[in-house]
Amino acid sequence: MGRAFVYVILGGGVAAGYAALEFTRRGVSEGELCIISEEPVAPYERPALSKGFLLPESPARLPSFHTCVGENDEKLTPKWYKEHGIELVLGTRVKSVDVRRKTLLSSTGETISYKFLIIATGARALKLEEFGVEGSDAENVCYLRDLSDANRLATAIQSSANGNAVVIGGGYIGMECAASLVINKINVTMVFPEAHCMARLFTPKIASLYEDYYRAKGVEFIKGTVLTSFEFDSNKKVTAVNLKDGNHLPADVVVVGIGIRPNTSLFEGQLTIEKGGIKVNSKMQSSDSSVYAIGDVATFPVKLFGEMRRLEHVDSARKSARHAVSAIMEPEKTGEFDYLPFFYSRVFAFSWQFYGDPVGEVVHFGEFEEGKTFGAYWIKKGHLVGSFLEGGSQEEYETISKATRLKPAVTDVEELGRVGLEYAETVVSQHVVPEVKDVPSSELVRQASRVVMMEKPLYVWHAATGVIVAASVAAFAFWYGRRRRRW
Repeated sequence: MGRAFVYVILGGGVAAGYAALEFTRRGVSEGELCIISEEPVAPYERPALSKGFLLPESPARLPSFHTCVGENDEKLTPKWYKEHGIELVLGTRVKSVDVRRKTLLSSTGETISYKFLIIATGARALKLEEFGVEGSDAENVCYLRDLSDANRLATAIQSSANGNAVVIGGGYIGMECAASLVINKINVTMVFPEAHCMARLFTPKIASLYEDYYRAKGVEFIKGTVLTSFEFDSNKKVTAVNLKDGNHLPADVVVVGIGIRPNTSLFEGQLTIEKGGIKVNSKMQSSDSSVYAIGDVATFPVKLFGEMRRLEHVDSARKSARHAVSAIMEPEKTGEFDYLPFFYSRVFAFSWQFYGDPVGEVVHFGEFEEGKTFGAYWIKKGHLVGSFLEGGSQEEYETISKATRLKPAVTDVEELGRVGLEYAETVVSQHVVPEVKDVPSSELVRQASRVVMMEKPLYVWHAATGVIVAASVAAFAFWYGRRRRRW
């Protein structure tokens, strides 16, 4: 017993919802598309789980954050899927996939076949047990990856008013959950092995400002160590955590955010795996031409940097989903996925955005104070490759995005720090081909105004050269023809 569809999306996260919307916009017919998800609800915006969902007053609840409200688009409720003839197979686990035969087998024994498969299985949260620590099943130990995790954490928060929370991990989940716990009037201690929070992205200077603000809100930081064990009461509820450095912390609730691992197990041995994810080309197509991968599970070529990347952020999930659907529905009209890596977060009164690659020499700019606009540029091999901005306007965020994509040359990093955001504004407003030569520091902004993407000048020169060559060939042909007639 089984069913057949033209298009099947495996996974019900953010990427699945955006892919479904793109399918409808490109004319998918009723009954052609199916979404299979282990979760019992239609796709939703996961960023809401660490923000609005945990608020003590008027918390966000479905259907308010179904996709695709994250980009002020249509809200795809279960009713919407039904109206568009899209089959939702929810609360269903797929236990095996046969890529060669284009079939999936569900845990209930149903076989579902496809012509095209989009893998949107995302990633799972890393568990403490994978690091030798037991106790993840305790009712007050919480992760945050899906709606069931969020419900569990919200319940733990409600029963821990004025109590103590220990947050394990200093990344996205740790920082955003710590802020939500503080808003819920819970005492928070953050524990992580790195020297500062958000170590994969923040510089020490950037991290220091946020950490100082968190401390002012009552958050304590214990760095350079890890959790080694829990202590439990008679009901197997965690009462304290023990750290490798000897610290013993009382805990009414524990939040664990120590990273994720892509859900690729169904496809190992069938598709090419690279950098932990399913390797795809610039059209999000895997090593099997009928299978595509999007979101956290996909390792794709980042054209701007000329290398394969697997990115863990909602923006990548949304845009890769749209691109994959376009490549499936209109392959001749779909170009390469030219994505600029983008990350953002909002905690307390802060709101920051990052574009590009956080590698190379760092140049800070602006006033590093609460309520002020400040940021940083990353310079590699003489070119801007990454930009961070806190407290900017929408226009300013768009400006640093455009400037980063241009990868302009930087000749004086000291002057760059002084002009700050003005540098990006100048690059974007006036961009022509830069001359590769040393210039005085006073010329930095004027030099920046002569920068564009490398592709454009090359095309211009190629076109001009082509015209010259063509004209020369035509002239020679005319001359040669006259000579032959005379012979």
